[in-house]
Amino acid sequence: MQNKPSPSHEESPFKGKTGLRRLVNAFGYSMDGFKAAYQHEDAFRQEVWLSLVLIPLAFYLEAEALHRILMVGSVLLVMIVELLNSAVEAVVDRVSIERHALAKRAKDIGSAAVLLALINLGVVWGLILLA
Repeated sequence: MQNKPSPSHEESPFKGKTGLRRLVNAFGYSMDGFKAAYQHEDAFRQEVWLSLVLIPLAFYLEAEALHRILMVGSVLLVMIVELLNSAVEAVVDRVSIERHALAKRAKDIGSAAVLLALINLGVVWGLILLA
């Protein structure tokens, strides 16, 4: 006999779709996420505009394929980390907008992750352009 989890411990009611329906739903949720981040997050908006300059520039510059991959990848990494940071901030704010040491720590750690991604972008681009 298998132990079934109690209803309070079950997966989200939004889970359970499979196959093509799941892919379509997931794509829609991702587009909603991009829209929300662009509308509500200044930093993400700035990084989108930066990527619209840097990604085409990576293909314009005379660089080896591996260098282009690293250049584009470092730009995309900044955007990925920013999206995750924004998600953490939204959840922290949803729980409470009161000042709390753990909320500050969570937000500061997310911010540090974005900073590291931006430093990585600068190092990658700098090393490739100066090589």
